[in-house]
Amino acid sequence: MEERARSLLLRSRSSLEADIKANYLMDHMISDGVLTADEEERVRNKSTRKEQAAALLEVLLRKDNRAYISFYNALVRESYGDLASLLHPALPQVSPEGEKSFSDGGTALVQMMLSEGGVPQRPVVFVSRPSLLNQVRAKLYLLQTRPGWVTVYGMAGSGKSVLAAEAVRDHALITECFPDGVQWVSVGQERSDLLGRMQSLCFRLEQSQSPETCHRPPCSLEEAKERLRFLMLRRYPRSLLILDDVWDSSVLKTFDIQCRVLLTTRDRSLADSVNGKRHEVAVESGLGEDKALEVLALFVSMKPQRLPEQARSIVKECKGSPLVVSLIGALLREFPDRWDYYLRQLQRKQFKRIRKSSSYDYEALDQAMDASIQVLAEDHRQLYSDLTVLEKDVKVPAKVLSVLWDLELEEVEDVLQEFVNKSLLFRDCNQRPYLYYLHDLQLDFLSELNRTRLAELHTKVVRQYQKYYKTESPVSGDVESLYWLRFLTYHMAKAGLSKELYSLMFSLNWVRTKAQLMGPAHLINDYVEYAAKLDEELYHSVGAVGVVNGEVRGQFQEFLSLNGHQLEQRPFPDVVQLALSQPDSSEVYRQARMQAQHRTQKGALYLDWVNKNSLESLSRLVLQPHQGVVYFACFSHDGSKIASCGESKTLRVFKSSSGEKLLEIQADDEEVLCCAFSPDGRLIATCSSNRKIKVWNAERGTLMRAFDEEYDEQINHCQFTNTRHRLLLATCSNDKFMNTKLWNLNKPSSQNTMFGHTDAVHHCCFSPDDEYLATSSSDGTLKMFEVTSANEWKSIAVSDHFSETDQETGVMVTCSTWSADGTRIICAAKNAVFVFDVASADLVCEIRTSRLSTVQFCHACPSSQLLAIALSHYAVELWDFESNKKIADCSGHLSWVRCVQFSPDGSQLLSCSDDQTIRLWETKKVHTSSAVSLKRDSDALFTNGDITMVTADKRNCLQVLSGHTGSVVFESEKQESRIHCTCICRQPAVVALGRKDGVVKVLEVPSGETLATLSGHTKTVFHCQFTEDGQQLITSSEDTTIRVWKWQTGECLVLKGHTESVRRFSLLPSSSSSPALLSWSFDGTVKVWNMDTGEKQQDITGHHGAILACDVSPDGRRFATTSADMTAKVWSCESWELVLTLNGHKECVRSCRFSGDNRRLATGDDNGEIRLWNMLDGSLLKVCCRGNKDAMDSQHGGWVTDLHFSPDSKVLVSTGGYIKWWNVEKGEALQTFYTTGANLKRVHVSPDFTTFVTIDNIGILYILKKVE
Repeated sequence: MEERARSLLLRSRSSLEADIKANYLMDHMISDGVLTADEEERVRNKSTRKEQAAALLEVLLRKDNRAYISFYNALVRESYGDLASLLHPALPQVSPEGEKSFSDGGTALVQMMLSEGGVPQRPVVFVSRPSLLNQVRAKLYLLQTRPGWVTVYGMAGSGKSVLAAEAVRDHALITECFPDGVQWVSVGQERSDLLGRMQSLCFRLEQSQSPETCHRPPCSLEEAKERLRFLMLRRYPRSLLILDDVWDSSVLKTFDIQCRVLLTTRDRSLADSVNGKRHEVAVESGLGEDKALEVLALFVSMKPQRLPEQARSIVKECKGSPLVVSLIGALLREFPDRWDYYLRQLQRKQFKRIRKSSSYDYEALDQAMDASIQVLAEDHRQLYSDLTVLEKDVKVPAKVLSVLWDLELEEVEDVLQEFVNKSLLFRDCNQRPYLYYLHDLQLDFLSELNRTRLAELHTKVVRQYQKYYKTESPVSGDVESLYWLRFLTYHMAKAGLSKELYSLMFSLNWVRTKAQLMGPAHLINDYVEYAAKLDEELYHSVGAVGVVNGEVRGQFQEFLSLNGHQLEQRPFPDVVQLALSQPDSSEVYRQARMQAQHRTQKGALYLDWVNKNSLESLSRLVLQPHQGVVYFACFSHDGSKIASCGESKTLRVFKSSSGEKLLEIQADDEEVLCCAFSPDGRLIATCSSNRKIKVWNAERGTLMRAFDEEYDEQINHCQFTNTRHRLLLATCSNDKFMNTKLWNLNKPSSQNTMFGHTDAVHHCCFSPDDEYLATSSSDGTLKMFEVTSANEWKSIAVSDHFSETDQETGVMVTCSTWSADGTRIICAAKNAVFVFDVASADLVCEIRTSRLSTVQFCHACPSSQLLAIALSHYAVELWDFESNKKIADCSGHLSWVRCVQFSPDGSQLLSCSDDQTIRLWETKKVHTSSAVSLKRDSDALFTNGDITMVTADKRNCLQVLSGHTGSVVFESEKQESRIHCTCICRQPAVVALGRKDGVVKVLEVPSGETLATLSGHTKTVFHCQFTEDGQQLITSSEDTTIRVWKWQTGECLVLKGHTESVRRFSLLPSSSSSPALLSWSFDGTVKVWNMDTGEKQQDITGHHGAILACDVSPDGRRFATTSADMTAKVWSCESWELVLTLNGHKECVRSCRFSGDNRRLATGDDNGEIRLWNMLDGSLLKVCCRGNKDAMDSQHGGWVTDLHFSPDSKVLVSTGGYIKWWNVEKGEALQTFYTTGANLKRVHVSPDFTTFVTIDNIGILYILKKVE
């Protein structure tokens, strides 16, 4: 150290020891690298403040010039200006040529200039914010040629001062723009000290210019302003003045002297009061999680990855505020065992206890934030307090606050502008209208400040809403409406307004409005979140007196959970119609029934599912997260979230309780085949068909790691280890040999490759203790590898358990799963599941499913002996793998089930499918259903308001059902061959069935006695029908023939002539004594037969493809045919000539029907389109469904398979993936009934058009009756 500096330090020693706090100063000196940790420790070990000061000076006297400069700057930064002025005359002179970089990134020249100007040193712990820093420097460069103002504004504790100081710590900026120096003035809120600060600035500038000359200090602000003007314009024309923490525009006017100024403030609008060019930089965002952890780690001298678990929670509670993170870090450095304590204080909003450990202007965090509010006018302070009710991370439009404050929108916008200017509020300008929001810390502070008034403030919100909207909910869909729909329940709950909350949430109108604008997940989340409040009392309403709220809440929640995928559709479905499918005892059904009856009086159409109470839904929640196949879905390790991926190339994360979407990531350019949560739930891995493996942050959706591409083929599966002790990711692919790899997340390349398989590996999974990895391969083996060594441990030849014939076609082991205790390994191949003992590799048991199905996936329950199996025939089965007993069938999916997985506690099971849905099942409630599923080939008879139905069930028994509840009249024995068609006769009371082996049987109703067994057909019987008098039975077959049976005697007339299968036929009305029969076939022809003689009367060829449907007009004068050649044709029944050709369909025309007045023909195609034609000239009248494709990429959920007109020809009913009713005149849909399954074959309609009967592809019977 220079002798002059050492002497002055010794002369000033007594003054320094009397005043300084060594702890504060040492932070800066350590940051500058002039003080070591050991030296700091020795100083801190002194018992009194004065002894610490003396010890610090002893250390300083043994240091060099840099230490003196650092000590001087620390005094300036910690507001010891009088003491700093004592040391200023002896500041060592640093050669301008010396440009050696200091630890803070500047050079010696910069360090000297900033020290002389009083610019604070870097904080002890400093983390760079390069984006903001570059913004500030870019604005400062704009002051290079002309004076002006740069405003850095932001809320309390956002790091404005540190940012301003760091911005000028740049050699190029200083030498190019501000070679005359940088002067720092800490202004603060107290204006009374402003003159003293200006005097100090004048003194500093004059001392630097001529130290020997002593000038009288200015006596007033005006004199100080004029002296500064002279100094800055004449002596330091290219200098920068930094005004830190400015609160008042009058302060700026004092410094409005045509110089270059950088100011930090909470009030953005302050610079509007001064002259000159103005620029600004907003400091809105806080530190990210990684940066904040880095700050904490530096304070406590640890690596970020070694911080205790509480560190992340503390960072989360700090809301990214650099001030709060630094305060906590400094406290933890002094009290390293207080992680839990400070976390609790943050969580409890005990800001008063988070006190300073540096020279920040406020003693505690609450004072810093309160200071910003106190500058507001009284009425505006009250308005600001009202913002306490806002939810975190929620942005609101001004119109919502206009309702809350009962002010004109323009007045509200003016108030909000003031709040924004003072950094009390933030504005999102990326949307119109602008949205406003509070920083989390501001909201926490307000909540703590107004904690005794929270209920009152929330009540005000609700009352203002009720005053403004009265009885109608907002339905416009703008941001204002969305706010009320999303948060009105939140405000009611916080206000304790139980009755209002009950009334709102148990209203079908509210459900409809909110679901339409926001989707069902938010609604479900409300019922979950406010369950306790809703369940507190009894719910009283008309027809529901005494019903427990918990039951009503469960009814609404179940309705939304099971219909959520429908409520996501556009156009939006009729909620009342959906609700009519709820059980009769449900409050949802009661409200829907009342509304349906009311609307029916005004001409609306509604259908009541009258036999629904005989069914029990096993699904708890149905979601449609992706457009396209869902390949995989999995629970997080706490069971609260589900991640899914698929054909849509996206990864989605949602709540398992409600289906509310939490995150959506465009994860890849190709299909994402698998996803997996890390054990702590913070990461999600994905693998895709383009050989990429990625790891994502599960909260923010940011990409954390993209591993090197080491595979040559698609990656089929990925899974993390089960515990955090040794976090690894396993992947497997279609590669022949190098197909299974282990990855360490800290390395870009794989850690290990498991060798042993000779073909694609489809699945891999860790044992519960993570010691072994099981792999399933197309080479027919299941292998287990040691995770530590990557060596093969055991190999099981699964293919050996199949026949030689099966082995010739190849045995692909699709997946494997470990039992909860790790003693069993279970794998799937073809239609079987094998359970092996891990220790001995012996087969314990074998589960065989349907030979017509393939096991797609299996998963063992983590808490029991249950095994879930996903099958290609759309089902999920539950088995007890120890007893080898089937426990349950879970039906509901409409296509292949790709994946099943239990929740970590085993209470839930999810399944995902090619039908684009994910279904959640409650394990305890799933059981083998007593309701037997039916087949879609059925017949119905309507008699005086009663219904009799005949159909086969999935066990291949014939069932006769009666009444509106579908009660079983009788059930036949299981048939030897598959039942393919059925029909019913009015008189005598008999039914018939046709089988795959060509046999036809006639049975008596209700005894079930077999009256006739008719043999003759050699292949499947496709259709059967009794004549009107019941004496004859007509059948058509795959063997190309039609047979007319006198079934009581067994006599048979065979009609031969078709060359391909005869799917259907129709009886022609005939005035003559000889009845005629019309048949059509895949051979493209229509034939007319004499039923008495069997003679072929007409042979009509008119299509270039298979004929798919035919209908005869009610007057018997015409018939229509539709074909795979995409045309429909109309023929005369008198001349048998072609009358009309109807073109326009873009797909196979699969169905047709004449209207009752013979004036129209309806045709339906495989694209879901229905066309209505004029039968006078063949002109097109209407096209139904045009342009409204559904999730299945169809306009009717699939092919249009059946059509029926009402007797007055005004309404048309159609079947496809669901049932629709149409206004014939307008071609518009009147109603849609969504069945649980899909692919409806036909609908049976009562003569009065009030009852409709159908069966879906999962075997559910629907008896629908019009609501009157």
